[in-house]
Amino acid sequence: MNADTPAERVTPFWLTVTIAVIFGLFYAYDAWEAVGNLVGLNLQAQSLDTRLSGFGWGVLIGGIALPIVVYAVAFWLGHKRSATVQALLLLAGLALVAVLALDMFVVFGLGRLIV
Repeated sequence: MNADTPAERVTPFWLTVTIAVIFGLFYAYDAWEAVGNLVGLNLQAQSLDTRLSGFGWGVLIGGIALPIVVYAVAFWLGHKRSATVQALLLLAGLALVAVLALDMFVVFGLGRLIV
């Protein structure tokens, strides 16, 4: 290590896990909410004597996968950084998931998801 460079700060493992678990609960809630949307919209379509289209299944399954993928990417990008950066990356990912989920259901709506 060069004397001119500051010592690299390493976040303790327990703090990394704590941050990951706390934010993971919020991401899990988003994924669970997406499962509820899939089940609820499927039941709604059945009550209308129709079914979800292939596009509708894709959008709803994408809504389930979105928080999982964003969480994994945010964790991967932040796991070797400081605790503040980890938390900010996971928070930014959570905001991204919220915006994309809202956009997905506002833009497509029930009318485009059923046959």
